[in-house]
Amino acid sequence: MKTIVFSDVDGTLLNSEHQMSKKTREAIIALGEKDIPFVIVSARSPSGIYPILKKNHFHSSIIAYSGGLILDDDGQVIESRGFDIKTGKAILQFIKEHQFACTPNIYSGDDWIVEDRSDPRVQREERIVEAEARNGSIDDLPEDAVINKILCMCDPTQTLSIEKALKEQFKNVNIAKSSDILIEINGLNITKAHAVKMICKLKGIDEKDAIAFGDNFNDEDMLKCVGHPFLMANAPQELLDMIPHHTLSNDEDGIPYALKQIGLI
Repeated sequence: MKTIVFSDVDGTLLNSEHQMSKKTREAIIALGEKDIPFVIVSARSPSGIYPILKKNHFHSSIIAYSGGLILDDDGQVIESRGFDIKTGKAILQFIKEHQFACTPNIYSGDDWIVEDRSDPRVQREERIVEAEARNGSIDDLPEDAVINKILCMCDPTQTLSIEKALKEQFKNVNIAKSSDILIEINGLNITKAHAVKMICKLKGIDEKDAIAFGDNFNDEDMLKCVGHPFLMANAPQELLDMIPHHTLSNDEDGIPYALKQIGLI
């Protein structure tokens, strides 16, 4: 049986210090020695994923922007999808008019644009993903540009209300909360599950034989589309109640623990 392993990054592959543990790194290397593909799946941009690969000395196909951009092991684009400039401008104008307590971030390809790079929330994100934003606006992009994602960094007390307002206003995009402070806005029908299915098809592997790890609501569709889903113990209780297969937390080497439990390593 051919299999493949997909893993979310923050809260899953990386621990609370945003680092990969030695045991997790060894598990990924062990998969490679058995010719079992390991694929990183993240809401991050490619530039926020490359440092993980470089520091931990392995190659991987990449699903970035929660499925909006799919790259092969050599970094070549398999698929890039999102929404247009007009939609992006409408979303940003809505956020501005309602004075939401959030900082919007625009991602197009590997370009990360913010209004004010000195914003503490942006600086925190730069430290976590080890990539740099640039000051600018959506007007800096060409009219035919694809917006792969708008990320809203929110006041944690208002994340849910901002998410609700955005979902009520914009039916032509996919909106999902990925943490207590983050809301991801992607093109319609762009999901981690879609990208997982595409990579499985390209590699000739049945989704029922695939394994996936995740920890939050934007991982739910991915976990439900594979035959062997594992939810990290640090996931929200609502998800833990919904998805029955759990592993240890991201601070307890949950990925290698589960892979050993099922005899894959």
